[in-house]
Amino acid sequence: MAGQVGVLPAPVILAAVDGDVSSLTAVAAHFRRYIRGLSTRVLNDEFGNTYLYVDEDMCLRLETKLIHSIVTGFKVLPV
Repeated sequence: MAGQVGVLPAPVILAAVDGDVSSLTAVAAHFRRYIRGLSTRVLNDEFGNTYLYVDEDMCLRLETKLIHSIVTGFKVLPV
């Protein structure tokens, strides 16, 4: 179905918590669409037209915060 995103495998998440670069890249790619949605802003021009644009600075800040949170403070609870 359109719009549905798969689940990240547990080994990828655990490797990302340990600092594996390829796993961190996979996690960032998994959340990229969500981050772009959070970074979408509305712009009105002088003629009253409304535009949506992605604030790239905000995208980079959110992605950096995601990676920082995974590496420094993410806890995996035992089942």
